[in-house]
Amino acid sequence: MKDNKARIAALKESDYQVLFGVKKVTFEKMLEILETAYIKLHAKGGKTPKLSVVDKLVITLGYYREYRTQQHIAFDYGVVKSAICDSIQWVESELLKAECFHLPSKKVLLQAETELEVILVDVTEHEIERPEKNRKAGTQGKRRNTP
Repeated sequence: MKDNKARIAALKESDYQVLFGVKKVTFEKMLEILETAYIKLHAKGGKTPKLSVVDKLVITLGYYREYRTQQHIAFDYGVVKSAICDSIQWVESELLKAECFHLPSKKVLLQAETELEVILVDVTEHEIERPEKNRKAGTQGKRRNTP
């Protein structure tokens, strides 16, 4: 199992954007929200989970950034796949409950007098030039021409 707390403490501020896809300030804000939610969740006690709050946040950000399967992440952390799924869902739900990470609804966006910018990108398919298939180029044509 990885010791993410010590590894993250040694990171430079510029490394957060590269590794997690968020800035250090955002990462710390997420971690703060998740730690308060964790304290509320486990206020009455209970079994200590294998994954810490930092691990759950790193797993979620890595899952979105790297498109790794939950099975591979579970293998790296030494837990079952369902534990990874549960942690990702918990992090998502707790961050959505927080006001600073909650996106406005579609109605609010449509009512607001904001200017939208539309960008068009030409992503049509292009035909790849390939050699023509004919009998002479195939294996049967080669066999007939051999002495």
